[in-house]
Amino acid sequence: MYEQEKIKPYHDNGHKSEQVERMFDHIAHSYDTLNHFLSMGIDKRWRRVAIDSLKPYRPQSILDIATGTGDFAILAAQRLGPQQLVGADISEGMMQIGRQKVKAAGLEGTISFQREDCTRLSFDDNSFDAVTVAYGVRNFEDLDKGLREMHRVIKKGGHMLIVELSAPQTFPMKQLFALYARIIMPTIGRLISKDKSAYSYLPATMAAFPQGTVMSGIIRKAGFDEVSFRRFTFGICTMYLATK
Repeated sequence: MYEQEKIKPYHDNGHKSEQVERMFDHIAHSYDTLNHFLSMGIDKRWRRVAIDSLKPYRPQSILDIATGTGDFAILAAQRLGPQQLVGADISEGMMQIGRQKVKAAGLEGTISFQREDCTRLSFDDNSFDAVTVAYGVRNFEDLDKGLREMHRVIKKGGHMLIVELSAPQTFPMKQLFALYARIIMPTIGRLISKDKSAYSYLPATMAAFPQGTVMSGIIRKAGFDEVSFRRFTFGICTMYLATK
């Protein structure tokens, strides 16, 4: 078991996946606002660069796991022009907001949403040209199982793209980020989201999540080849790209 798998949003009993679902249902109303505010808008650039890394492969069918309110799915549909994009998440509260945003963007013919457990996907083998996860893989209850499921549903020659927040490892960003994650993020998160635990849980999983070469090795163990990674903004965010 990886360290971040042991961290749960709440201290009561229950599987991590159940608690993550409850947490995101609870903070769905403020999630987008807090995301952009806490990252000072830099997350929008990270998303664009990550999605553009798939442009050379022209994926026509995409599965966006942990799609949340659909920001990454909408941007992927706009920049990659797939025929079909499925957003999957365990939180109906988040996806309800996503459906409204997809309708406003005029992308109802391209993007659909499904409630899915990432460790037990309902899709057939070899269903998608690409599978993406943006800022959600550290919430997986079983990282290895989730990655194997992603590998299973990708077509041979298809690609997996992960974008995940990570803790900087070099001075002085490491120390500055620790202060931000332990004090500023939880305080602002509690005030806006009204959830006492969510914005303490999220930075805790960032610090515990494997990154760089370690995460690349975990991805290879799940069956992927040609695994590469790229760090953004002093290591606050990391992108992983892999091939089946």
